[in-house]
Amino acid sequence: MKSFLSWCRRYFSFTLAAIIIYLVFILFLNENSVMRSFELKQTIDSLRTEIALHNDSLNYYYKLNQQLANDPQAMEKVVRENYNMKRVNEDVYVFDEE
Repeated sequence: MKSFLSWCRRYFSFTLAAIIIYLVFILFLNENSVMRSFELKQTIDSLRTEIALHNDSLNYYYKLNQQLANDPQAMEKVVRENYNMKRVNEDVYVFDEE
């Protein structure tokens, strides 16, 4: 025990303790800690992925809207597939995909 105390007196000073406490506070206990930064980076990455997914969806529906505005056959195809509409004297069979 005496050797431990002499080692502490020799290598451990108040300045070193203050620096270590300050670094621990900055790295782990602060509002902008390393862990918080890592969590925020993961959140940002997931949100960017979600934005890319929604942009793909937006582009698809924009192109579909352009087709529907300019092409009557595309309009008929969408109406028949999505709303199960039919022509006169035509039978439509709907199959559920589960």
